[in-house]
Amino acid sequence: MHEVMHDRGDGGLGSWYQRHRWWLDPVGMALLAVVMAALGFRGVWSSFSLLPETVSPWWALALALPACALALVKRRWPYTVLVLVAALFMADLLTTGGIGTLVVLLDVLWTAAFLAGPRGRRVLLALLATATVLLFAAALVVSDGSLAVAVLVGVQFGAVFGTDYWWAVAVSQAHELAELHRQRAEEAAAAAERDRIEAVRRERETMAGELHDVVAGHVMAMAIRAEAALSTDPARSDDRAALRAVRDAGLDAHAALRSLITVLRRGDGALASAPGWADLEGIVREARRSGLDVRVDGPPEGMRDIGAGGEQAVVRVVREALGNCVRHASGAAVDVVVRRGDDEALVSVRSRGGTAAAAAAHDGEGWGLQLLRERVTALGGVFGAGPTGDGWVVEARLPMQVRA
Repeated sequence: MHEVMHDRGDGGLGSWYQRHRWWLDPVGMALLAVVMAALGFRGVWSSFSLLPETVSPWWALALALPACALALVKRRWPYTVLVLVAALFMADLLTTGGIGTLVVLLDVLWTAAFLAGPRGRRVLLALLATATVLLFAAALVVSDGSLAVAVLVGVQFGAVFGTDYWWAVAVSQAHELAELHRQRAEEAAAAAERDRIEAVRRERETMAGELHDVVAGHVMAMAIRAEAALSTDPARSDDRAALRAVRDAGLDAHAALRSLITVLRRGDGALASAPGWADLEGIVREARRSGLDVRVDGPPEGMRDIGAGGEQAVVRVVREALGNCVRHASGAAVDVVVRRGDDEALVSVRSRGGTAAAAAAHDGEGWGLQLLRERVTALGGVFGAGPTGDGWVVEARLPMQVRA
């Protein structure tokens, strides 16, 4: 009876039936009408017959077979077919009372209710209720006012067609719910894939930033210090100092690389320790050790409430700016200023003089300043860097109490 609209792909006979039931079901109902006529079955609704005398049950096929033919196109024009089959059923109800048109009407009603939207289902339900009331009234008339007969006919009609309608709506809603779940699953999978891609991108950016800030800086410092040692006259104490500086930078780079490798292999831990106020002294000391004349003003005690994110950003700005001075302005005089305004923190690194080291030619594409700009902007600050009359300046302004 019901019309499953999707091939479940079971294979074999079941799959073949699902693909061809659009014509198998009408043929089956036609055969049922023929068998019932051959068995002499008639008079299902005999009390409604307008014929003066009993006719042959084969006359029921005159209405049942056209109804079966209409059922062949019930998916394409469900409501038109429903109206036409309902008319044939009414004609059968008032004449032979066969079962063929009844079966076809139930089938096309099921299809119409299955395919209908919410509004169409409300219309069908209203029509079924109206038809039940009219049939009850008609039964009351033809039974000479017998309320029992009228109620029995109305209950039979309402139960049979109401159950058919309810079954179709239930199956249709189940299909709709399954489709909704499928769409949501696809959307969730797509969102998860987007999140995964974004997480990978962020992780790559984080690793690139850490490699640049820590490892690349140490490796470049090793090259510059080795270059400085090679450019001077041999002196044992100076050579050993340069070798110690290269060794220290190499150990720092090695530790940072081990941290990165551990994270990549195990998937846990931090890529590198976050820089803080305690690291400023070491950064300045290394810059002086590399030949810069560094003077520091700050940070004041009031900077402690800038928050972890702001603290890290300030230290990163100082570290990157001093590293650039070592590479591009060796021997320069550098002023580092970290102070607090009314509602913002200012960090400025200004260099004067100096000469570029030969190793700076291999220093990459200037990602350091770009990464700093992204970090400061993400915290709601303003970043700037550029040449001055006799040197270079790097500045950043950060709001107080920035998020970590």
